[in-house]
Amino acid sequence: MGSLSEAVTQVLIPVCALVGIGFALIQWFLVSKVRVSNDTGSNGYSDRLIEEAEAEEGVDSLEVTIKCAEIQTAISVGATSFLFTQYKYLSVFVGVFSAIIFLFLGSVKGFSTKSEPCTYNKGNICKPALANALFTTIAFLLGAFTSTLSGFLGMKIATYANARTTLEARKGVGKAFIAAFRSGAVMGFLLAANGLLVLYVSINLFKLYYGDDWEGLYESITGYGLGGSSMALFGRVGGGIYTKAADVGADLVGKVERNIPEDDPRNPAVIADNVGDNVGDIAGMGSDLFGSYAESSCAALFVASISSFGIGHDYTAMSYPLIISSMGIVVCLITTIFATDLFEIKSVSEIEPSLKRQLIISTVLMTAGIAMVSFFALPSEFTLFNFGTEMTVKHWHIFFCVAIGLWAGLVIGYTTEYYTSNAYSPVRDVADSCRTGAATNVIFGLALGYKSVIIPIFAIAVSIYVSFSLAAMYGIAVAALGMLSTIATGLAIDAYGPISDNAGGIAEMAGMSHKIRETTDALDAAGNTTAAIGKGFAIGSAALVSLALFGAYVSRAGIKTVDVLTPKVFIGLIVGAMLPYWFSAMTMKSVGKAALKMVEEVRRQFNTIPGLMEGRAKPDYATCVKISTDASLREMIPPGALVLLTPLIAGTFFGVETLAGVLAGSLVSGVQVAISASNTGGAWDNAKKYIEAGVSEHAKSLGPKGSDAHKAAVIGDTVGDPLKDTSGPSLNILIKLMAVESLVFAPFFATHGGLLFKFL
Repeated sequence: MGSLSEAVTQVLIPVCALVGIGFALIQWFLVSKVRVSNDTGSNGYSDRLIEEAEAEEGVDSLEVTIKCAEIQTAISVGATSFLFTQYKYLSVFVGVFSAIIFLFLGSVKGFSTKSEPCTYNKGNICKPALANALFTTIAFLLGAFTSTLSGFLGMKIATYANARTTLEARKGVGKAFIAAFRSGAVMGFLLAANGLLVLYVSINLFKLYYGDDWEGLYESITGYGLGGSSMALFGRVGGGIYTKAADVGADLVGKVERNIPEDDPRNPAVIADNVGDNVGDIAGMGSDLFGSYAESSCAALFVASISSFGIGHDYTAMSYPLIISSMGIVVCLITTIFATDLFEIKSVSEIEPSLKRQLIISTVLMTAGIAMVSFFALPSEFTLFNFGTEMTVKHWHIFFCVAIGLWAGLVIGYTTEYYTSNAYSPVRDVADSCRTGAATNVIFGLALGYKSVIIPIFAIAVSIYVSFSLAAMYGIAVAALGMLSTIATGLAIDAYGPISDNAGGIAEMAGMSHKIRETTDALDAAGNTTAAIGKGFAIGSAALVSLALFGAYVSRAGIKTVDVLTPKVFIGLIVGAMLPYWFSAMTMKSVGKAALKMVEEVRRQFNTIPGLMEGRAKPDYATCVKISTDASLREMIPPGALVLLTPLIAGTFFGVETLAGVLAGSLVSGVQVAISASNTGGAWDNAKKYIEAGVSEHAKSLGPKGSDAHKAAVIGDTVGDPLKDTSGPSLNILIKLMAVESLVFAPFFATHGGLLFKFL
């Protein structure tokens, strides 16, 4: 036994989760201090953001503030109404899919209510398959709910903070940075703590029924990961199509044709663009990382439940994944205080280093945290399930597994930053290639994306080899958890990006001075890079998570070995490797179609509304918002169906071995496509920002806004938009979701699967 008693563990996990929620609320309170005196809103909003008129803009400061408040309300209303519409559609999906889970899993033993001998621990009696069907369905609903909640809360916080960041920018970079970062932290901590708390509570509630049958208990908990990720898929794809349709439409007509700046209030698509940042980058990202987190916990718990922890009923060792996450919340809390209270940012050049310092501090502290947890929570020696055999492991082996996942995450984050930040040569080379037009820019950008895959893949490969050698499948599951253990800090850094992006948009629309726009641009450029780092983490952890889930699936489906040379497996492999391309084709085309409609609408308004270009008439923002909303809700269904139906069709008709091939194939090809798409898009965006900011001599030589090189850069950025914000980030959900779905349905496939081969 480890030296932590069960009672301490039972208290420790919820306490850490509540501390995380408390800390998030404190940060939120500090952001809301950016105050709002005379309440002019007839609707009783005390949120009218009207600060005492600051002397910076002289007389019109009050007007600017009122304008900021108006724009913020418009963005918030747009984002909320979109998410609610999306959730209406999704509730139908959840209902149907819950029924599928229940029917498929219930039919494994013909809906009998008799207890059965356990699958792994043959001597014992386990609860009936019908109970597993019911509890998996409940876990699925809980996961779906928590995932949606994570996304929704994130969006609420971001739309609350964007105008506050703009107003703080009048007092300098440091203040604006803290406002944006604190709001990001609110989201990070709420998400990490909620995910942990709901998982902890559901395990304890399920235990009331399952009692000593831990195998059944943790098998049904895998539904939690499935619920989390299926919501994330629709959130990511729907949000991504929404935001990029608006973004591409606004850029092409506004910047390229009409020569007006980004986020100019005359541009009809500008509100839709800013709403999109919140529904895609924030709500989508939140659900996505929550899904990864839920799945890696579920994979680790499932593998542990069929090992000596589960068979010997060692509650503390069993809860190791949850204790790691609790430790992560505490570590991230200390890290956040470093950013907001100990170091102050004086100049623009300190923004990016400060965000990177967050990653380093949290990783170093977390390494120490993992060592403590591994030493106290785990017995000094135990056995783990390893495809039908037992493997003897010591507690320091597990420490290395988690730590290598954690550090691999840091390596991936830093590599991504190197390839997407305009402080380094890769992006500057891309910017330089804009001299000769858009074609060379596109060629250089694609090459950069493909090249940026190399180091992350080696990092993932090393962590897989080490953790698998030390602790089999459990090792890989906890390595994924290690990568996600600092999720609160990772998400804070990530959510900071869209918040600053919105702040810049609000500054431009409210007609604030050039100086403020420069401040928000600098925050935004750093945010672009950190968003790319966040996507790197999401993709890296998805690779490890889905490998762990793949291992759990193979164990659960009773496959002894997956042999690539058998035709059943090989056809699965090659079809699985094709799926990311099919999926990307769908999402890219959806963005293209929606953007086409948006471009036509924006052109129509510029041509038919008299006085729009001169600023005398207001554009019709609502029509553009409607185009984005309709497109994304309609277009998120086919890609979602592709991902969710593939495992069901493969498992039912072709059997468990072919499905194992499909999972391996999609994992191997999906990671590459995802990393290269995200980094190509991020690099093009920052090459454009580099030319616009004109900080160095090199950037100045490429021209002011509106030069030929700048126009070429805008085209690159527009091509990259759907890559980096729609297809790239959604692919990591494709990889995980197919794996977790296969694991949940494994009992059904093992009993009834492979219909085609039975008849042939």
